[in-house]
Amino acid sequence: METTTLIPTGPPATRPRRSPARLVRAAAWIALAVLLAALPLYIDTAWLKAGQYMMIGAVGAIGLTLLTGQAGQLSLAHAFFLLVGATAYTVLAGPTDEERVIGLGLDPGLALMGAVLISALVGLAFAPVAGRLRGIYLGVASLSLVFLGLYFGQSLDSLTGGTSTGRTPATFELFGFPFSNGGPEIEVLGVPIRQAERIWYLFLVLTAIAFVLARGAVRGRVGRSWRAVRDNEAAATAMGVGVARAKAGAFAVSSAFAGLAGVMTVLWFDILKPDESEYGTYGINVSIAFLAMVIIGGLGSVPGAVVGALIVNGLPQALTLFSGDLGWFGETGGGGLTPILVSSFIYGAAIVVVVLFEPGGLAAIGRRLTGLFRARPREITREETS
Repeated sequence: METTTLIPTGPPATRPRRSPARLVRAAAWIALAVLLAALPLYIDTAWLKAGQYMMIGAVGAIGLTLLTGQAGQLSLAHAFFLLVGATAYTVLAGPTDEERVIGLGLDPGLALMGAVLISALVGLAFAPVAGRLRGIYLGVASLSLVFLGLYFGQSLDSLTGGTSTGRTPATFELFGFPFSNGGPEIEVLGVPIRQAERIWYLFLVLTAIAFVLARGAVRGRVGRSWRAVRDNEAAATAMGVGVARAKAGAFAVSSAFAGLAGVMTVLWFDILKPDESEYGTYGINVSIAFLAMVIIGGLGSVPGAVVGALIVNGLPQALTLFSGDLGWFGETGGGGLTPILVSSFIYGAAIVVVVLFEPGGLAAIGRRLTGLFRARPREITREETS
């Protein structure tokens, strides 16, 4: 009996090519990483401090856009969780031999992770309230946490140091390497790497980790469950999504990001000092600023939250630095305007423009511009198929 061997006549199998857009995107990310790593070698300390403040805003805004944009839960308690993270780090890493304040003497790296965990647990404790409320009612309920933080910050002097003097956080160290002016002297291209440069690189790594984790959550199963709850809770329940569990998880994750931003805040100021009123480092104004970041950047967009933080947190810093060089907002001029006040006017107007003309924020504009450069699929003619 003869056997017949089938010989393939089609073209040889080839590996799928990567799209040009994906290659361009990867090259852009690499170029951005190189640029951010090289910046401390070319700009002075004041601009480095401004960039660090923008990264603090970026980490906090990423957490809020996950909660508000992805899970659909309005929160005005972000400033409270900043205070929780800042206080937890200072207490966990603080020295044990001080009489006025409490310190546990943990390694600063462990204290950072502990502060993030404590912030997440505090956010999880608020989950029963978040599970029963939504919309503006949840926003008002979460706002009460800011006043609660104001009260505890002023009352618990043994933890926060009080409103008069505060307390100094422990210098952050990683594997014995201090992120301060002490330790081994390092020079790169003739530029000494001191505290400002070291904190820059620390914040850059923390921001990158927060960005990657958030993008993974959005693209994964967790993000799909959040969006299902946001769009329709009844439909999400019918699909097997635990609505209460999804809401609690979103609040805990957002609180953890805010706690990390709080640790970065206390390292940036190099002091933990609770506010004397509801407006300050951990006050209502900070919660509103974070909400402005995610609205301007685009609700639910992680890159949009970063861009929104650059605008809201970066604009006051940039105006302050430029005003010193150009003589703006002087005592005799400016009409009582300050860089912070002008920045508030600008990003307030930006929120109005976004709400009226582009509810998707800067992220929607970016997607529209990116779509213009994508190659359209070429139509296959009948002759090519024959």
